[in-house]
Amino acid sequence: MFVALCAKPISLQPTTATQSQLPLTAPRIVVKKAERRLFLYDGNKLVKTYRIGLGLSPKGDKVRQGDRRTPEGDFYVFTRNDKSAFYLSLGVSYPNAPHANRGLRDGLISKSQHDTIMRALKLKKTPPQNTGLGGDIYIHGHGAGSDWTWGCVALENDDIRELFNAATVGTPVTILP
Repeated sequence: MFVALCAKPISLQPTTATQSQLPLTAPRIVVKKAERRLFLYDGNKLVKTYRIGLGLSPKGDKVRQGDRRTPEGDFYVFTRNDKSAFYLSLGVSYPNAPHANRGLRDGLISKSQHDTIMRALKLKKTPPQNTGLGGDIYIHGHGAGSDWTWGCVALENDDIRELFNAATVGTPVTILP
C-alpha cells in the first residue's frame, strides 16, 4: 500500500470548525465521491468541507469483498478508533440494509448473515465485517491526495482529527456517488 502526499485540503465554504463550535449538537457527515469532498454538518448547517481520497476503484457502489470500491448509501458511525493504523478512524456501518438485501438476492451472503446484518443495523451496532459483501469501511487519516484505500474514505491527519473530535458513535453518514 502506498500513501500519497498532497497539498492541504481546499475548503469550498468560508467556514471552519473551531473549538467554540465543538461539540456539535447534531453532527452529520456527507461524502460526495465525484467531488472528492466530505462535508461536516451540524444539523443542516455546513460546518466544514474536507478533501478526501477513496478506494482504488472509486466509481460505482461497493458490491463485494475485495472490489476496492467505497460504498454508497446511508450509514452511521459505529465506532471511533484512536489507535488506528491510519492515525484515527471512524467505522462506517457497511453493509447497510440495501447492500444486505442485494447480497442475499445475489448469493453473496447467506440468510443467516443477512439476518445478523439486519439485527445489528436495527440496534445501531456493528454489522458483520467479514462476509462476501466486505467490510472494514472507515473514514480515516493518512492522506487525501489520491484514491488509494481498499474502499475507505481518507483524509489528511489534521482533518480526521477535527472530524474525530466532532463525530460520535451514531453520527449519520451519507455517501453519494
